[in-house]
Amino acid sequence: MILAIGNIKGGVGKSTLTANIAVALALVHGGSSVLVIDGDDQASAATFAALRAELDLPQGARFTTVQLQGAAIRQQARQLSSKYGEIIIDVGGRDTGSLRAALTVADALLIPFQPRSVDLWVADQIAALVREAREVNENLKAYALLNIADAQGKDNDDAAAALSALDGVELLPWVVGRRKAFPNAFSAGLSVLEQSPRDYKACSELTCVVDALYTHRRDNDYQRAQAG
Repeated sequence: MILAIGNIKGGVGKSTLTANIAVALALVHGGSSVLVIDGDDQASAATFAALRAELDLPQGARFTTVQLQGAAIRQQARQLSSKYGEIIIDVGGRDTGSLRAALTVADALLIPFQPRSVDLWVADQIAALVREAREVNENLKAYALLNIADAQGKDNDDAAAALSALDGVELLPWVVGRRKAFPNAFSAGLSVLEQSPRDYKACSELTCVVDALYTHRRDNDYQRAQAG
């Protein structure tokens, strides 16, 4: 599957999610089958990969990272999809050619949102981009995720209600909390799954998101096979 992780609002944790999902897939499938495409100008995913390259890690925990921009994302992702079993594209932070290119080749888009009104202001805009992308990529699935969420309070519920109303975007039934484990692990080139001591709540939240995304992928593949 080609999974794009993006939003037109920065600071929503997409690069941290990219890194953690990539590690989770590498640990299950082997790193040689996982490719991360860093299509963000800030190059956070590439920085994470550079940190990770300095660590003494099992070979299966390593994955490939490349930096691409604009139309090159569309061209290279298509070519590389036969070489890698899983591709993740970290892209966005604003409406760019790179984000739009990723949406034309992705099987799914994961859109992280913080439960803040300023983050939700762009929800309709990203949903419109998804609808536009479906004119050339009709099978594109889009999933919203509450990320860096509060431990308690009604902001999570209010944000979930707003995201549930988006046209053409499905809200995942899991929330990733505002936990120090995520930035701490990321700054060390690690996933929360590899960090010691382990934050079991962070690991559980990540695992739920990965399972939800890739279960959706299997279900969608089955439905298309049945329809065909």
